[in-house]
Amino acid sequence: MTTLDPTVVDTGTTVRRSRFQLPGGESAAMLLVLPIVVVVLFIGFVIWRQTADLDSIEESTLAWGAIWEQLRDHIVITLVSSVIVVAVAVPLGILLTRGRARAIAPAVVAVANAGQAAPSIGLIVLLAIWLGFGFWTAVLGLVVYGLLPVLRNTITGLQGVDPTLVEAGRGIGMSGPEVLLRVELPLALPVIMAGIRTALVLVVGTAALVTFIGAGGLGGALTSGITLFRFPVMVAAALLIALLALLIEWVGRVLEIVLRPKGI
Repeated sequence: MTTLDPTVVDTGTTVRRSRFQLPGGESAAMLLVLPIVVVVLFIGFVIWRQTADLDSIEESTLAWGAIWEQLRDHIVITLVSSVIVVAVAVPLGILLTRGRARAIAPAVVAVANAGQAAPSIGLIVLLAIWLGFGFWTAVLGLVVYGLLPVLRNTITGLQGVDPTLVEAGRGIGMSGPEVLLRVELPLALPVIMAGIRTALVLVVGTAALVTFIGAGGLGGALTSGITLFRFPVMVAAALLIALLALLIEWVGRVLEIVLRPKGI
């Protein structure tokens, strides 16, 4: 009588499950839930907007042309700020884990902490008073506010790499930059991407405040709703900002999965 080896059966089951498993232990189904929720809620918003009984002020504030313009401005300022955050924070984090620069890493993180600890609206308005109102002042404020998560996670991720792996890379003849690019950064990438995702959500949420310095965005509709005591406008603007934040966070999660090296 032939008996089945339970080890073989378990292994086979594991293989079948792994086909539906993404790197990092996240299933493909879970990854699809968030965009589906965003699409469903946005369709609900569109249906509500088309059928709602709005007065003339609400109608003009929530006109499709105005909504799309504010949404476009919000996305542009978020993307520009996020790219600058990554371009500054990741190289700076790498530098602060090299050689003598490690000694000043705590001081740099403390400065970044101070920037994020300051009230976002206060920081943005103070920068506007100093540098003038407009798009690039808003970008600077968002960059300062979003810098910390990426910088902190870059330093933490690189410091968490097993030193024996670094020594092994040097032992097979890799140069310092090669060890960084082929060993340290790939292993630290999940931690770095987690920081980038956090920064994306912070930036897209805080971007609602740049309307106070003339930089546009969905904060304009939100401010109008609050100022004019129009509850439908407030809810609509808040919903669109929340949906955009969820979508941006999902994009960051997808990028993390795509960029994650195989086997990690």
